[in-house]
Amino acid sequence: MSIGLIGKKSGMSRLFLEDGESIPVTAVSVCGNFVADIKTKEKNGYNALVVSKTKKSNNLTKAKSEFFRKINIDPGSLSEFKVDSDLDSYAIGKHLTAEIFEIGQYVDVTGTSKGKGYAGVIKRHNFAMQDATHGNSLAHRAHGSIGQCQTPGRVWKGKKMSGQMGNVQETVQSLKIVDLDIENNVIYIKGAVPGFTGSEVKIKPSNKKS
Repeated sequence: MSIGLIGKKSGMSRLFLEDGESIPVTAVSVCGNFVADIKTKEKNGYNALVVSKTKKSNNLTKAKSEFFRKINIDPGSLSEFKVDSDLDSYAIGKHLTAEIFEIGQYVDVTGTSKGKGYAGVIKRHNFAMQDATHGNSLAHRAHGSIGQCQTPGRVWKGKKMSGQMGNVQETVQSLKIVDLDIENNVIYIKGAVPGFTGSEVKIKPSNKKS
């Protein structure tokens, strides 16, 4: 696995290819990424880079404040990326830009999905409605029977039911980078990524597509 970046979802747009095709893209700003810590196999048992994205915060803990003071970089959000390659080319405080990715590369994007509140099974799990005919007494959007027989005589764990929809960490895999703005540190990713505009996302090379 290679190093990734922490980004900020800037919104969605579209790009026109040379043949005139229009494709939807999500713009992700990756400004302010710095190497905050280097973990090695000898010291920690595995190789990894801890990346920090500069972010204003009024509720930093004492431990985090001291950590950033020691490495002499602005406080931010931290994320760890395991790496297989040599770490000699990295140093604490090194600025990471969008150049570590390439146009046409596939990436996995992790973010927190939009919260949609309490939702029923039709909206949350794409259930079909019940019959909207005579004899159905106000059960058009109900989920129907959820129980079992006398054995086991209970509702199975994980049963699809109504509940909170969204506001969970999600990863969308194998999204294609269609353009890079190196000067402004913006990555254009084909398709949608989890989260609302302005939310924080984590981008790393795809596990399934090289």
